[in-house]
Amino acid sequence: MHKYEVIIYWSSEDSCFVADVPELPGCTAHGATQEDALTNAQSAIQLWLDTAREFGDSIPEPKGRRLLFA
Repeated sequence: MHKYEVIIYWSSEDSCFVADVPELPGCTAHGATQEDALTNAQSAIQLWLDTAREFGDSIPEPKGRRLLFA
């Protein structure tokens, strides 16, 4: 399991749980349950990291603490 923060919330518009990975821009996933959303987010994180490596993009280190939003 990756160590990036994952925020899971219910989306009424999409009728599913959404898992957002704020430290990895554009990295999101969804699922019918919170568990599905988290499992799918872990796959999305791996794909994000693999793609970044393939294109030589920088990969942020997981902060390891709760992010703060303004």
